[in-house]
Amino acid sequence: MMTLKRAILVVLDGVGAGPNPDSAAYGDAGASSLEHCAQAVGGLELPHLGGIGLGNVTPIPGTPPRRECDGAYGRMNSIAAGKDSVAGHWEMTGVVLRKPLPTYPDGFPPEIVASFERAVGRSVIGNKAASGTEIIKELGAEHLRTGSPIIYTSADSVFQIAAHQDVIPLSELYHMCEIARALLSGDHAVGRVIARPFIGAPGAFTRTEHRRDYALAPLGISLLDRLKEAGKDVIGIGKIEDLFAGRGLTARDHTETNREGMAATLNWLERDFTGLLFVNLVEFDMLWGHRRDSQGYARALREVDAWFARVRQAMRPADAIFFSADHGVDPTYRGTDHTRECVPLLAYGQPVRAGCDLGTRATLADLGQTLADVFGTAPLAAGRSFAYEVDLL
Repeated sequence: MMTLKRAILVVLDGVGAGPNPDSAAYGDAGASSLEHCAQAVGGLELPHLGGIGLGNVTPIPGTPPRRECDGAYGRMNSIAAGKDSVAGHWEMTGVVLRKPLPTYPDGFPPEIVASFERAVGRSVIGNKAASGTEIIKELGAEHLRTGSPIIYTSADSVFQIAAHQDVIPLSELYHMCEIARALLSGDHAVGRVIARPFIGAPGAFTRTEHRRDYALAPLGISLLDRLKEAGKDVIGIGKIEDLFAGRGLTARDHTETNREGMAATLNWLERDFTGLLFVNLVEFDMLWGHRRDSQGYARALREVDAWFARVRQAMRPADAIFFSADHGVDPTYRGTDHTRECVPLLAYGQPVRAGCDLGTRATLADLGQTLADVFGTAPLAAGRSFAYEVDLL
């Protein structure tokens, strides 16, 4: 057994590993992000992730299971009430939502809208559940003409504000989101307020990479809190800062794209730290899954696979890397929403027992509990550690 000094936790945002026990209850029976993406593109070769067991987790045409793997592998069921990024990330770190956060399929109540308009000094348009790309097609020209921000929601617990960057500058849009976050409390405490800036002209609007999420603070003590209390480094890359409302972090690197997040991870691995490097790679969800673009989704997976080869070279003897996801977003499924799925679980590094089949874990919180055990913090409220199974204790 080798003492772990640095853990790298990479969340492949929206990369599901097949049906969850309650998928049908969410209207997602049969969803399987990795499997269906690979089928749609005629096979998906992921040799580096496959080498540590990804093909053993779920069927992936082009990445078959291996009899001998360099890593530990399994998958984890989702038990949180919800299938969005907040619910998934919180569950992974030991905070399990038992009650769904509020959703607004018919738009936000008049009193919420009126309060928001007074606070920002602008009237709004939209106020309905919609696809983000479709609503800017529908209302983008009116927004350009009136200067009114577009507010909308989805099946998730979100309050989204879309604005053209030439009409409402990013700084003002972000301030609007801060106002909305303060207003949406109590019974209206949505999981996230999201800035959705776009550019272009009518008929050719494009969302930019300057999205920003303003999450509800975790409703419990997370792994991040425990590690920080214990004096460990907790470094968030990508939208980790947003999803945890900045809580529990000792450093943050707010990247906008997979490429930026992967580059930042390699940069941090050149530094000396003790604790957790927590990485979210968002494009499977943000760019490809919701748009049901299997080719883009597959391309992003291949890019992560090639990047992992570089990560392996940068890892030190007392490092371990864990790959997982927060939910699914099957790029072949009907509609545009997230899909309720279990998620992959991979672990690799010199301290990790290679070839260990971790099976199907009861909850994403098993991963957080494992890291709490390894770093010697107080236990989390949920999860069962697999630290002994992979020789980390």
